Amino acid sequence: MRVVFAGTPEFAAQALASILAAGHAVPLVLTQPDRPAGRGMNQQASAVKQLASQHGLSLHQPSSLKSEAERAPILAAQPDVMVVAAYGLILPQAVLDMPRLGCLNIHASLLPRWRGAAPIQRAILAGDSETGVTLMRMEAGLDTGPMLLKESLPIAAADTAGVLHDKLAGLGARLIVEALPRLARGELPDVSQPAAGITYTAKLDKAEAALDWRQSAAQLDRAVRAFNPFPGATARLGGESGGELGGERVKIWAATPVAHAGEAGRILSADDGGIVVACGEGGLRLTELQKAGGRRLPAADFLRGFPLRPGQRFAVTAE
Repeated sequence: MRVVFAGTPEFAAQALASILAAGHAVPLVLTQPDRPAGRGMNQQASAVKQLASQHGLSLHQPSSLKSEAERAPILAAQPDVMVVAAYGLILPQAVLDMPRLGCLNIHASLLPRWRGAAPIQRAILAGDSETGVTLMRMEAGLDTGPMLLKESLPIAAADTAGVLHDKLAGLGARLIVEALPRLARGELPDVSQPAAGITYTAKLDKAEAALDWRQSAAQLDRAVRAFNPFPGATARLGGESGGELGGERVKIWAATPVAHAGEAGRILSADDGGIVVACGEGGLRLTELQKAGGRRLPAADFLRGFPLRPGQRFAVTAE
């Protein structure tokens, strides 16, 4: 099949790699324009662009698809189907109508739950026991199109957003290559999304990653995992903690709920096994931390450089 592919991050790159490995022709790849990234804020190509360049594929990086000129390369590619994965641009109806077999989206949730931009993180934050990938036929609405294939997987207690992303990226890459030949043979009937269970998710806001110690340890554990690797859960030591770390903002990269009680934000213990902080319900053992400008460190190494002791406290929120 002739597959025009549209995607930007690593999640999409895995799907493109799978499509190429399956032997499909990819006459055109669409991806977001290069963006400044990293400490030097140098222009950086997306994961999809890097993969497409390695394979010598034709690239198109429009900032929108509103004009005929911006859409012309898609029309010229004469696609049988267009596959979209975390692309980042809205496809106008004129684009949706171009491929003879339509436009398929690889969405990292069990639709209709978590339509929108951050389904992986929202599933963890909500305490969902499972998530998955849905292949759907795209239409004008936000992730509202009929479903073609869906497969679930459990969310493990230790899954971070990064770990779950990798699991779902692999699942999506497998499902799309299973779907394409079946689509060509007319073996994938459209299934309307159910009206019940619809939820929407907005893009992540860095402000959401500020831990509120009045929440339960279970909620805070989910927040730490949902914001790893981006943007990283943050906590701020209260001014009365004194010394170098008084008022210091730190990132929490790994934590475990424990059965402890105390004033929300108060440090109950601090040793090589971790820093236990009282929550609104239960306690949270912090096992990997990072001071501003420093490296991610296991709790034992963090404490050697930045000693904390029981009785000190984190500000209730990091804001």
